[in-house]
Amino acid sequence: MDIPTQMKEMAQRAKAAAAILSSCEGAAKKQALLNIADLLEKDQAAIQAANAIDVEAARATDPDGPKIKRLTLSDGVMASMIQGCRDVAAQHDPVGEIETMVKRPNGMLVGRMRVPLGVVAMIYESRPNVTIDASIICLVAGNAVILRGGSEAIHSNQALAGVIAKGLTAAGLPGDAVQVVPTTDREAVNALLTLDEYIDVVIPRGGEGLIRTVCQKATMPVLKHYKGVCHIYVHEDADLERAVDICLNAKTQYPAACNALECLLVHKNAAEAFLPAMAQRLGAAGVRFKGCPRSLPLLGAAAGPAVDEDWGFEFLNLTLAVKVVDTQTEAQAHIARFGSNHTEAILTADYARSLRFLREVDASLVVVNASTRFNDGGQLGLGAEIGISTSKLHAYGPMGVRELTTTKFVLLGQGHVRA
Repeated sequence: MDIPTQMKEMAQRAKAAAAILSSCEGAAKKQALLNIADLLEKDQAAIQAANAIDVEAARATDPDGPKIKRLTLSDGVMASMIQGCRDVAAQHDPVGEIETMVKRPNGMLVGRMRVPLGVVAMIYESRPNVTIDASIICLVAGNAVILRGGSEAIHSNQALAGVIAKGLTAAGLPGDAVQVVPTTDREAVNALLTLDEYIDVVIPRGGEGLIRTVCQKATMPVLKHYKGVCHIYVHEDADLERAVDICLNAKTQYPAACNALECLLVHKNAAEAFLPAMAQRLGAAGVRFKGCPRSLPLLGAAAGPAVDEDWGFEFLNLTLAVKVVDTQTEAQAHIARFGSNHTEAILTADYARSLRFLREVDASLVVVNASTRFNDGGQLGLGAEIGISTSKLHAYGPMGVRELTTTKFVLLGQGHVRA
């Protein structure tokens, strides 16, 4: 069977499965997630063995790159996946809820009911844990999902697909509700992106090149998980000791994450006291700095001059761009020009200044006096997430179960006819 035909048949089966899921009882969906959690525990050794094949192959071409960490299903990642299944299973099922009901002057009742999106196609790179996260969130939201992971994770994703299929079947749900594309051929992606008759939305998650390609080729709506160029602005009245702790966490806790700090903006009146202390702490953790002319003398031996390309660049490693600014207005202008609508933070003791930043800065999460690393579905109370949308339709920020549903109008009449 040729690849376009194979993808069309997968999409047709997904649409049929979505119709079943849309009217499925919440208890069955919950049981499927608990089954998957139990099977991940039971089959952990086999899953990690399959993952080791992918990791070894990746090391041959990128031995020290951030891709290796994203690709590896460590014990900690496995534990997080298992707990994610159980956390999402415990969440409230929003499907079928009538959120509003208004009585019109003529006596009709008009409301909005929360319903699934339908069929979701997820195209992503590196992280095989996304296979589980996307599956469980789509299932609870009543959506069928077609998953196309990167070629570098094919063995991991196939092993996880087997676990998911067993969990669905044991709960009495259609196995076609979650399908993993079995080929690494890029033609599969091109074929999927034309199947708007069956696929309701596509979610790309990966590098800038992947997302641009999907946006250009997709014939259905796209929810973009775009790059994370995250800033922290340290104002002159910030608690500088606490600011160092926050910057250390934002940059070093997981530098390959999309919500890691990539550019630090510091008010000119705080620079002399803050930057040497910050550089010492972060430098000891392996961070290297690319500084503007005013920051460079304060950053020590681990610093080099920034070039134009460093502003707005997603390093995904222990490199940090640093710029001294004269005002909050200048800091916000820099963010507006070079940010990616992902996560932006201000560190300040001034309430009015915080509110201004919250109102005026455009990002899926705007933070006051905390690390950028909190832009995560689990940290924000959503459980697992399918991605962080940096577009504004139909979701903005981490996408959990609720964000993978929409609403339709419902009308309750008593023989009403329109005059």
